[in-house]
Amino acid sequence: MSTAQEPDIHSTFADPYPSHSEPSGAYLWVLSFTALGVVYGDIGTSPLYALRECFHGPHAIAATPANILGVLSLIFWSLVIIISTKYMVFILRADNRGEGGILSLAALATPIKPSGISEKWILIVIGVFGAALLYGDGVLTPAISVLGAMEGLTVATPTLTPFVVPLTIGILIGLFSIQSRGTAGVGKIFGPVILLWFLVLAILGTIQIFHYPEVIAAVNPAYAMTFFASEGFHAFVILGSVFLVVTGGEALYADMGHFGRQPIRLAWFLVVLPGLLLNYFGQGALLLEDPSMAVNPFYKLAPGWALYPMILLATAAAIIASQAVISGAFSLTMQAVQLGLIPRMRIEHTSSKEYGQIYLPFINWAVLAGCIGVVLGFQTSSAIAGAYGIAVTSTMVITTILFYFVARDRWNWGVLPTAALCAVFIMIDLMFFGANIIKIFDGGWFPLILAAAVFLIMFTWKKGRAILQKRIQDETEDLSEFLSKLRLDDFGRVKGTAIFMNGNASRTPSALLHNLEHNKVLHERILFVTVKTRPIPHVPANERVIVEDLGKGFHRVKIYFGYMEEAKIAPVLRKLEIAGGRVVPDRATFFLGRETIIPTDKYSGMAKWREKLFSILSKNSRGATAYFGIPPNRVVELGEQVEI
Repeated sequence: MSTAQEPDIHSTFADPYPSHSEPSGAYLWVLSFTALGVVYGDIGTSPLYALRECFHGPHAIAATPANILGVLSLIFWSLVIIISTKYMVFILRADNRGEGGILSLAALATPIKPSGISEKWILIVIGVFGAALLYGDGVLTPAISVLGAMEGLTVATPTLTPFVVPLTIGILIGLFSIQSRGTAGVGKIFGPVILLWFLVLAILGTIQIFHYPEVIAAVNPAYAMTFFASEGFHAFVILGSVFLVVTGGEALYADMGHFGRQPIRLAWFLVVLPGLLLNYFGQGALLLEDPSMAVNPFYKLAPGWALYPMILLATAAAIIASQAVISGAFSLTMQAVQLGLIPRMRIEHTSSKEYGQIYLPFINWAVLAGCIGVVLGFQTSSAIAGAYGIAVTSTMVITTILFYFVARDRWNWGVLPTAALCAVFIMIDLMFFGANIIKIFDGGWFPLILAAAVFLIMFTWKKGRAILQKRIQDETEDLSEFLSKLRLDDFGRVKGTAIFMNGNASRTPSALLHNLEHNKVLHERILFVTVKTRPIPHVPANERVIVEDLGKGFHRVKIYFGYMEEAKIAPVLRKLEIAGGRVVPDRATFFLGRETIIPTDKYSGMAKWREKLFSILSKNSRGATAYFGIPPNRVVELGEQVEI
C-alpha cells in the first residue's frame, strides 16, 4: 500500500478518455435502458409545459401558422445543436476518469484544491458558481415537473383546480420522505416507466402529425429565421420558453459516471430524441388545427378516455425526473464536501450494492423546503418557467467556457478550431441566457439569489479554511525540525499506537503539542495521518497511501481519496503493515484537534461578517470522528481557540 513518492496529480489528466472501457453487447443495451429512467426524466417531462409557454405563458406569442412553424423549427434545432451535438458529441468526451458534471469539468480545467490557491482560480470561481446554480435546478425541477403534471386535472375539469397545489405539495413531501430508504427498489421500475412515457409521447404526437402533416416542414431552419425576421424582439423573448426543451442537458452530463457515454448516447438517439420531436411536432400540428388548444396542448393531444391515465403517467414521469435531480443534489454536495467547498455533513449510504446511492438529510429537507416554497409562491408551472431557465442557461455558458480550456490544455486541440467550435456554442448559450434574463422579475431572481447564497457559503468556507490552516501553521513548527529536537527521555513511552490527525503533513499537529504539555507521554508507535482529496473521482488502490518512516517510532501517513469517495480511514489503516505490526484502529488512540473560531479584527483576510459566518459554519460542521469513520470510543479531542 505504500509508495516511494508523491503521486503526480497533473499526470492523471493526460488522457481525455476514462481509464475503463465502454460497455458493449447486451450490457450496453441494459445500461442504455436503465439510463432512460435516471438520465432523461428531466428533459423528458419538458413537453408538459415547454410548447405551451410559447403560446400561452406570460410572454406568449399568437398561435398563427407562421409562428407555430417558427417555434417548432427553433425547438428542433435547439435539440439538434445543443443536446445532440454540443453535449452528446463533445461535452460527454470531457470526463474525469469516467465522471461527468460541472465540478468534474472544473477539476479537469484546473485542479480544485481543498485549500490553497488553484492554478487558474477564475476557472474555479465560475465552476463553483455553476455548481451553485445547479441547486436552483434541484429546487425548481421537482416543483415545475410535478405541478405541470397535476395541472392536467384542470384540463379534465376546472372544478379540480383548487386541488392542484395541495396535491403537488403532498406528492413532493412523499417523495422527499422516502429518500432515506434509498431508491434501489424503486429504481428498477424507472426504466420501464420512462420508456412507456416516451412511447406514449411518440404515439400521441404521431397520430396528430398524420392529421396535419404540413407541420413536418418546420425542420427547415428557414422557418426559424423568418420567425425572427418578422417578430423581432418578441421572437427573442420566446427563446426563453423554447429553452425549456433542453433543460436536462446538464443533468445527463452529470449522470455520465453511472452509465458511461455510450449508453447515454444510444438512449438519446434511439428513444428520447424521436419521442420528444414527435410529441412537440404533434402539439404543433394540434395548434395548427385549433389554436385555442394552446392552453395546454400536451394534455389536449390525448383522447378524452385517456386523460386520467395520462395524468397518472405524467405524475410518475415527473416523480422520476425529480428523483434524478434530488440524487444529483446529493452527489454534487458530496463532491463539494470532499473538495473543501462546504462544511462536512452527514452522508448515509442507502445501498450496499448500488454505487452512488447516498442520502444527505440536511440537503434533502432543505431542497424540500425550497420546493414547497416555490410551489406556494409561484402557484403554476407557467410562473415557475420564468425562473427555471436562468439557472440552466448560466450553467451551460459556464460549461462551454470550461470545455474550451479542457480541449486546449488537456487534449491539445488547436486554438482556432477549438475557439471556433466554442464560439458557436457560447453564442447560442448567450442568446438563450439573454432571452431568460429578461424574465428576471418574473421569477428569474430566485435561482440567482439561491446560487449567490450557496456560492457565498462555498467561498467563505474555502477561504476561511485556508486562513485557519495558515494561522495554525504559523503557530506550529516544521514536523521534521520538531522531531529532531524532541528529547524522548523527557517523556514516558507507553505501549500501543497513537494516531494524530494532521491537516498539514509538514507541520507539527497541535494535538501532539497539547498532549505532551498536559500528559507528558508518547506512545511507542505514533502515526501522523493526513487525508487529502485529489481532483479525480477515484484514487487507484496503489496510490491510496504513502507511508514515511520518520524514525524513533514516528511515521507520516498520507491517505488520498477522490472527490467521489467517502474519506473513511479505518479500512485503509487496517491494511497497513508498519514497524511494530499491523495497524488496528479499534485498539489505537486517535488524537484530534478541535478549533474554536474567534472572529477578530486582528488579522486581515475576510470581512468581519464573513468571519462570523465561517465561525457558524465551523460550529455546525460534522465532526472529524464521524466524517473520517474513526471508532468513537478511541478518540481524544484536544481543543484550542484560534483567532482569524
